[in-house]
Amino acid sequence: MGLVLLRVVTGLIFIMHGWQKFNEGIPNTVEGFRSMGVFAPELIGPFIAGLELFGGIALILGLLSRPISVLLVANMIGAAFLVHVPQGFFAATGGYEYVLALGAMAGTLALTGAGKFSLDAAVFSRNKRLRAVLA
Repeated sequence: MGLVLLRVVTGLIFIMHGWQKFNEGIPNTVEGFRSMGVFAPELIGPFIAGLELFGGIALILGLLSRPISVLLVANMIGAAFLVHVPQGFFAATGGYEYVLALGAMAGTLALTGAGKFSLDAAVFSRNKRLRAVLA
């Protein structure tokens, strides 16, 4: 049940951040990414918004948990180095504390998979090789 809790909390946080990017408008997200020096913000901005929203939903469901989690870890590494590391550690001053925690949460799911109470376990339970990669 611990992995279910981790999936739900991590997924919810990413859903809210993805929703925020869509709600504030993809053009504003793209401009924000551009101002941070993100490469190809016209492509990366919408991709990250979708990854966070739909990836968060997938984590809660426990669907394709490992590949989604790897992408979310990469997202947090990018956020850390492009934005947060220069601000120091603490989140209160814009530091990397929060993205480090989110990256560790997603990283844990990338390493462990979604667990037995997941769509991954239900869908991929018969194919051990595929389950090892995707679930």
